[in-house]
Amino acid sequence: MKKTQTKVIFIVLAILLVGFIIFISARTSKNRVVPVSQDSTQTVAGKYDAFATCLKDKGAIFYGAYWCPHCNNQKEMFGTSKTLLPYVECSTPDGKDQTQICKDKQITGYPTWIFADGSKLSGEVPLATLAQKTSCTLPQ
Repeated sequence: MKKTQTKVIFIVLAILLVGFIIFISARTSKNRVVPVSQDSTQTVAGKYDAFATCLKDKGAIFYGAYWCPHCNNQKEMFGTSKTLLPYVECSTPDGKDQTQICKDKQITGYPTWIFADGSKLSGEVPLATLAQKTSCTLPQ
């Protein structure tokens, strides 16, 4: 009887250990670093990194609010490249007011894109439209 209990405890511990290893492996694979050469490493680039950088370089600015579902949808269009967007947060931390920069730019809805020529587009703007407005190349 004692041997049976010991075996059951050992099996349960082994299952927990395997589950823990799988859990850790899954979490770390999201931030995988790919070796470029033996001497250096580089984080894997997002599909729209160059596009988002080009938008910034061409003077396009994305104004939004953290609580805005359309702003979050716009960001998600860029996938992992969303961190490179020329984004300006318009909401105060409590979500009850607008930052001064957005008041000065007369942002009345979210998301709003303002381009170098002063033109504005509001709402979820398709990536193809952003490419057309800025002459940035949209990846296939």
